[in-house]
Amino acid sequence: MKKSLIALAVLAASGAAMAQSSVTLYGIADIYVAKVKGQSAAAGSGGVNTSRLGFKGSEDLGGGVSAIFQFEQKLSLGDGSTNDKLFDRQANVGLACGFGTLKLGRNWNAMDDVFGASNSGFDSALSANAVWQNSYTGAADAQLYYATPEFAGVSGAVSTQLTGNVPAGAKRISAGHVKYAGGPVAVALGYETNEVGQKGTMLNGSYDLGAAKLLASYYTTKDTGGVADADVNSYQLGADIPLGAFTLSVGYASSKADGASESDSAFGVAAAYSLSKRTMVYTGFRAEDRKATGTDADIFAIGLNHKF
Repeated sequence: MKKSLIALAVLAASGAAMAQSSVTLYGIADIYVAKVKGQSAAAGSGGVNTSRLGFKGSEDLGGGVSAIFQFEQKLSLGDGSTNDKLFDRQANVGLACGFGTLKLGRNWNAMDDVFGASNSGFDSALSANAVWQNSYTGAADAQLYYATPEFAGVSGAVSTQLTGNVPAGAKRISAGHVKYAGGPVAVALGYETNEVGQKGTMLNGSYDLGAAKLLASYYTTKDTGGVADADVNSYQLGADIPLGAFTLSVGYASSKADGASESDSAFGVAAAYSLSKRTMVYTGFRAEDRKATGTDADIFAIGLNHKF
């Protein structure tokens, strides 16, 4: 049934291209082979970017207003499987104009827009912040999302679930961010309250020196939902170094729960080589020191990423 629905979705996208102002079929195919400490080497999907298939489109309604839509699903290149939801990553429709963009449906929230913006290791499976003890939700069902236009490099977004669509016993997922990008400087502040009541605040930024881009982020979560050890402070520092078609990324991350005597930390190195504008090979490793939460999961990986 799922295969049939995916096939129909692809056919619908190609057919709609004739009737819409703009319809785009797109995707990412990302697969890697990794050796994790204590485990056998295995293939994984989505080392740098989650493998996905999607289509999006827009129609010019006149007066500077456009109708927009987007449907996107995660794919596993290891076995060709998908998640239970047909479009688990995005399924939304909205309007875009000079006053911003408004969307309704399943969508990434406003925290996700900025969460990994200054993460070392290409914000990938090799990133040092894999040892962070705190996490965030990222996406939400039946979400109302609004993004402002950019003013002098400053922009922002807010998102929230509609209360009537929140499952019984859960809390509404809401988020927001404000960011600035100008010249060599980029800074972002994000905030989220999730389904168990945890509140998270992310501050990150980067500075491009030309020879290297410096990266830093700080993430703190506060427990308001009764989850044990949810008050956690985490940070990471790193740099992306361009070397022609190569990019080298190094980073260090640490995470500690309030009241804990020990912390978790990791050092990571990742390298990517661009074969073209849409295809790259990548490799790297992460060495962990999980003194607080248990067994280290040191990793070495090599992979291929293609965007279409």
